[in-house]
Amino acid sequence: MEDSLLVNSKQEEKQELKKIRWEKLKKVASMAAPMIIVNISQTLLQATSTMIVGHKSEISLAGIALASSIANVTGFSLLCGLAGALETLCGQAFGARQYEKLGSYTFTSIVSLLIICFPISLLWIFMKNLLLLFHQDPEISEVASVYCLWLIPALFGYSVIQSLVRYFQTQSLIFPMVLSSFAVLCFHLPACWLFVYTLGLGTKGAALSISLSYWLNAVFLWFFMRHSRVCEGKRVFISMEAFGHMRIFFTLAVPSAMMVTLEWSAFEILILISGVLPNAKLETSVISMIYTTSSLHYNLATAIGAAASTNVANELGAGNLVAARSSATVAISIAAVESSAMSFALFLSRHVWGYAFSNAPEVIRYAAEITPILCISIVMDSLSASLTGVVRGSGKQKIGAFVNIAAFYIIGIPIGLVFCFIVDLKVKGLWIGILSGCTLQTLTLFLITKFTNWKTTEAL
Repeated sequence: MEDSLLVNSKQEEKQELKKIRWEKLKKVASMAAPMIIVNISQTLLQATSTMIVGHKSEISLAGIALASSIANVTGFSLLCGLAGALETLCGQAFGARQYEKLGSYTFTSIVSLLIICFPISLLWIFMKNLLLLFHQDPEISEVASVYCLWLIPALFGYSVIQSLVRYFQTQSLIFPMVLSSFAVLCFHLPACWLFVYTLGLGTKGAALSISLSYWLNAVFLWFFMRHSRVCEGKRVFISMEAFGHMRIFFTLAVPSAMMVTLEWSAFEILILISGVLPNAKLETSVISMIYTTSSLHYNLATAIGAAASTNVANELGAGNLVAARSSATVAISIAAVESSAMSFALFLSRHVWGYAFSNAPEVIRYAAEITPILCISIVMDSLSASLTGVVRGSGKQKIGAFVNIAAFYIIGIPIGLVFCFIVDLKVKGLWIGILSGCTLQTLTLFLITKFTNWKTTEAL
């Protein structure tokens, strides 16, 4: 009799677990799908600028690609990473129904990020000198420095955007972000073409159009937050109370920023290395095309990671630990299916996709050779993005930072250098190094998630 009751109890637990996972699958997928639109629309602002300027000349393509890489690693990735602290703070506060903290935490983030923009701007002003110090091509360095200089206003707009995106994301309010990002993208495309070609501003025009687009997005999100009924009781106000959250914010923001910047920096370091290879224009152009393509897909992956982070944080805040674990499981599964489909499609179009960036036959041919490696890295990137989302949602950013140090700087970059210079695979070897680091990162984060004792995991 007791054995029968035990069996029935276990069956009921399994049925309940299946039900929870099915519910989390629907919730994660329903949030990830619109977040893909948000992420891709934001990334396309820089990617389309690269494409538009790239068709002007090979020097322009190489210059703006190098500038975008430097801007990402020294500015945008840092701000994005710091804002990631809100995924834990606002996510768990929302799950615990402590709604008054959402606006306060978000204002703390906005102020902190805006302050950090000033030293970053100073760095960008002297970008040309820094690039020449690292033996970059003088012509490419000139184009890159001009682009960074005109991109400085975008930094401040990006700070507001990233904070507000986390504010809406942790409440699963995706629609305003979808509407805003799509509308801004529709504005950006003709504006960029107008500034670059009609007004003849070239790279200056491309950077200026990005700056205007970022601020337009920030203003739209702020207006929605201040006037929408769904934000009632959770609005962002200028308050001295927010400064009291600085300590807990930076406790999570610093390791969160390390997670993002360490990974982005690894990619950018290899792009810089490509600039000192023989035939630097070709090598830099090709690796920038691969990086941009990988980044575009990564926005699909980060959408899944964002959904995982939000659901894990909300459930931990509410004390639903089984549901938090189920959110992590379904996010990883979705990432695996999505990335496999995308990498297969890219492999089939390996001789065609390069034309989106350049018309040069040697560039297209070189890109096609590296595509198989790119396809594998896309799968690894997608899995790692979903896993880092789980890490952020559960407040384990410090662990994620140490994992990235080991994966990319102890393993990935050294392997890339060996294959590039010793094996003489050049850019292909550099990307093999990135793939090695990303694979180690994915496996480590998976094991951490797999063996996490969710029953002892507590909200902040």
